[in-house]
Amino acid sequence: MPLDLRIDVYVELICPWCLIGKRNLARALQQLAASDPDVRVAVQWHAVQLIPQVPAEGWPFAEFYLKRLGSPEAVLARQAQVKAAAAQAGVEVDFARIARFPNTTLAHALLALAAQQPVGADAMLERLFAAYFQRGEDIGDRDTLLAVARELGVAADAARNALATANAPAPADGVSGVPLFVFDGQFSVSGAQPPEVLLSAIRHTVQARA
Repeated sequence: MPLDLRIDVYVELICPWCLIGKRNLARALQQLAASDPDVRVAVQWHAVQLIPQVPAEGWPFAEFYLKRLGSPEAVLARQAQVKAAAAQAGVEVDFARIARFPNTTLAHALLALAAQQPVGADAMLERLFAAYFQRGEDIGDRDTLLAVARELGVAADAARNALATANAPAPADGVSGVPLFVFDGQFSVSGAQPPEVLLSAIRHTVQARA
């Protein structure tokens, strides 16, 4: 008998660990489909804004991380750590292309809109992650986001309205870091965990439902 399971995932668009976590979840779900085809999983994406005080125009990326981590050596070490984890997950993170650290209010509004349209949240999330981490695009810029919306077939009027009326995402209760994976509202796993950890959490949730 089919069993429906929901995974709520809390993400911030400028967090590379969220991109890595998304890839690892996709791998876990592929393995699940092969081993447990009766388990049907619905993934719901939720916005978290880690640094809401970022101005609308953003901050210079290099300056922000130098201030945040304290030294050029610390920045290089962190970026090397992220790149290694990204490579293991099969995704690219190109820090050299990123010029701005953006305010993500508008991007989250576009993601929420996509969830209500045929394109879907997953495809929009993929495109926004690619825009920022692989192309170095400013996802805090209205024109950039309108171009992304147009590329994915989001209705132009709806996209413009979503950006014009965007509000910062409301704080998520109990979420102190991202990515956060919540399985059927019962069990949670935090951080960019490897696929086997996420698959184990899914199976644990399924067993709890039995």
